[in-house]
Amino acid sequence: MTENTKRNDRKQLIGIVRSKTGDKSIKVVYEYKTPHPLYKKEIRRKTTVHAHDEENLSNVGDKVRIVSSRPLSKLKRWRVLELIEKAPTI
Repeated sequence: MTENTKRNDRKQLIGIVRSKTGDKSIKVVYEYKTPHPLYKKEIRRKTTVHAHDEENLSNVGDKVRIVSSRPLSKLKRWRVLELIEKAPTI
């Protein structure tokens, strides 16, 4: 282990809640940009992950910060750390 890394540093992502998949479970989609391998133009990509929402605070469209965790179920490997922004109500 190097001097700059800590044992409990976990990956954090910011994404938008795409759907509520059940009690205490949500799907979060996050976007990132990566250069095209040949043409070097930035391409927008998105990935959907399953996250554990212990308090059932988030709804579809909310912006949340998620953090990696131990496996909580077959697909859930992330936990909701905080609710950053509520979705606008229509």
